Amino acid sequence: MLRTPSRLLFPLAHDRCQLARAVVPTARRIDGIRNFSSSVPRSHQRLVILGSGWGGYEVLRGVDKKRWDVTVISPNNYFNFTPLLAGCAVGTLEFRCAVEPVRRFTPQVTAYQAWCDHIDFKQKRLLCAPATAPIAHDASTKPSGGDVETGAKGAQTFWVNYDKLVIAVGAYSQTFNVPGVKEHAHFLKDVKDARAIRGRIVECFEQANQPTMSDVERRNLLNFCIVGGGPTGVEFAAELYDLLHTDMAEHYPALARMARINLYDVAPSILGSFDKNLVEYTEKTFAREGINIWTSRTVERVEDGKMFIKEEGEVPFGLLVWSTGLAPNPLVQSISEINKDQRTSSLITDEHLNVVMADGFANPDVWAIGDAAKIESQPLPATAQVANQKGKYLVKKLNKIVKDQDSPKPFEFHNFGSLAYVGDWKAIYDRSASEGTFLSKESGRLAWLLWRSAYFTMTLSLRNKILVPTYWFLNWIFGRDLTRF
Repeated sequence: MLRTPSRLLFPLAHDRCQLARAVVPTARRIDGIRNFSSSVPRSHQRLVILGSGWGGYEVLRGVDKKRWDVTVISPNNYFNFTPLLAGCAVGTLEFRCAVEPVRRFTPQVTAYQAWCDHIDFKQKRLLCAPATAPIAHDASTKPSGGDVETGAKGAQTFWVNYDKLVIAVGAYSQTFNVPGVKEHAHFLKDVKDARAIRGRIVECFEQANQPTMSDVERRNLLNFCIVGGGPTGVEFAAELYDLLHTDMAEHYPALARMARINLYDVAPSILGSFDKNLVEYTEKTFAREGINIWTSRTVERVEDGKMFIKEEGEVPFGLLVWSTGLAPNPLVQSISEINKDQRTSSLITDEHLNVVMADGFANPDVWAIGDAAKIESQPLPATAQVANQKGKYLVKKLNKIVKDQDSPKPFEFHNFGSLAYVGDWKAIYDRSASEGTFLSKESGRLAWLLWRSAYFTMTLSLRNKILVPTYWFLNWIFGRDLTRF
C-alpha cells in the first residue's frame, strides 16, 4: 500500500505547526528580557530584587517562590556575611565560610549577575548591564531583538520588567574624596577585599624578609595602618593583632617584633555608637596589646606606600585598610524620582518601607531596604542588623500581598545589641540602648563567647554552620595557613 506523507494529506495543519514554531521564540521575550528556559508566558507577578546583601538576600530566602516570579539582579552571585570578613582577611577562617551562593535558589529564581543602571518607574522596567567580563561578538552570534541594546562603551545592556521592586543595592565605602585612597588603600566590604588583604599581609612579611632590605624599610613595610575607628576597623585591628602574635611570631620571629598596628580616626574617640565604658575598655585593651590609637586625625592624601596626615605629616605603611563609613550607591545617586536624605543621600521610605516619591506619595510597588534606604520617621543606623530585620519584615509583607491578605503593621526595629572583637579572646557587647534587658553590656571573655555564638548561629546555611566552628578549631590547633598564591 502506498503511504502518502502526512504533510501532503493535511497541508493546513502542517502550516499551522510551522507558524507555531516561528511564534514561540517571540513569546520568550514577552516580558522584555531574554528567558531561554521556558516559552510559556508567566502567570505570577514578577518580583525583582536589586542586590544580594543583608536585606536583598533575606528577601530572596524567605519570599514565597511558588507564588512570585522572582528575579534577583546583583553584581555578585553570592551574599557576604560581613562580620566574618575580618577573620577571613587574616586566615582565621577560609573565604567560603563568609559567603552564601545566590544560585542556591535557582531554578525557582531567575538570577542575573548584572548592574542596574537605571530605573524607569513609569514603565516599571530596569536597564541592566552584565557584571561579567565582556565577550567578543561577531555579526553572526550577536543576539537580536528589541530587549538587547548596546551601551555607550559597547557593552550590551538589557531591560527587565517588574511588577514589584525591592531596592537593596547597599552602599559603597566612603572615601571623602581623599586623593589616592581608591588607588592605594584596601577596603573591607567584600570577600574579594578580604582575600586581597590576606595576600598583602603575607607579601609584606616576605618582602621584609629579603636580605637586601634595611631595617628602616622593614619597619615601613610592617607598619599596618587602619583608617576608621568603627566596628570594622576595630575588629580588623584585633584580628591582625592575633595573627602577628601567634603565627607570624612563630614563623617570622624577628620581623614580628618590628610590626606595628596604627588605628586612625577623625573623631575624638573610636566606636562612637558604643557605650562609653566599653570604649574605654577597648582603648585600654588595645594599649596593652600594642595597638596605637590616633584620634582626631585627618588624612589629606594617600600615595603608594605612604599617607599624609594633617597633624603628623608623612606616615609610611605596608598595608592601609580604609573603613570610614558608607557612600551612596551610584544607582541611588542617579535616582531623581524619589525623595532622599540630605545628609546621606539614602532613599526615603515610609514606615512600611515603600519609597516616597518626589510628589510626597509612597509608591506601593517599590520598596527600599538596607544601607540604600532610610525611614523618614524612624532614623536607624546603617548596620547589617537593621537591613536583615527590614528584609524579614518585607518577606512577611510580600507573602501576604500575594495572598491578598492584610499587610503587616509598620516596621519596628528591635535592637539585639552590638558586638565587636577586641583581640586575645576578648570582645565587647552593648545593648544599653534597649530598656529592660537582662544583659545590657558586657566585656571580656563572656562577651567573646557571645560574639562567637552569635556569629555561629547567624550563619545561614547548614554547610557554613559546620565549616565556621571547624575552621576556628583547626586554626586554634594547627595555626593559620600562611601560604600566598
